[in-house]
Amino acid sequence: MIDLYTAATPNGHKVSIALEELGLPYNVHALSFDKKEQKSPAFLKINPNGRIPAIVDRDNDDFAVFESGAILIYLAELSGQLLPQDRKGRSRVLQWLMFQMGGIGPMQGQANVFFRYFPEKLQGAIDRYQHETRRLYEVLDTRLGEAEYLAGDYSIADIASFPWVRIHDWSGVSVEGLEHLQRWIAALEARPAVQRGLLVPRREVDDAKAVKTAQSMLVR
Repeated sequence: MIDLYTAATPNGHKVSIALEELGLPYNVHALSFDKKEQKSPAFLKINPNGRIPAIVDRDNDDFAVFESGAILIYLAELSGQLLPQDRKGRSRVLQWLMFQMGGIGPMQGQANVFFRYFPEKLQGAIDRYQHETRRLYEVLDTRLGEAEYLAGDYSIADIASFPWVRIHDWSGVSVEGLEHLQRWIAALEARPAVQRGLLVPRREVDDAKAVKTAQSMLVR
């Protein structure tokens, strides 16, 4: 059994989508950023960096794994799915996984901050991170014009990038003209396991209408 420590963020959704796709049983522990639960002494024993997501594999001596990319690799190897065994296939997946970890995540994350949250409107910073995020999207679009998925077959590389790219509007970045990328987004959004993963953690809301609205926003 996997214990998943998470929140409703792109990095959190990477792991919940992977768990759903792989069919692995897991328990969800939703952490509250408002309460700074990710900085609690108990959680810092799992992830010394105080960030979500993290997992604990209860069937492997309570082995803890942090960093979303490392978690995706661990789960893929655990299940024998979504990560090829041959050297070239595995390398392709890891290259596109690292492309997300080192590029899309950091650049789009900064675009989010300066476009949505920063107290001052620093147009130079906004432009810099939005333009770089768009450039990275264009790299994805070129690749997806050559193959159905980033590494050829559906893999953890797609799962890593999708939760970020799907919220491009929130970062103020357009996918207009990127037809291959749009096709890929739609294909992943249609996967039942992806839809389930995007609803983790579920929000505790009593009003049925509010629940329906929240779900529609997550699934798009």
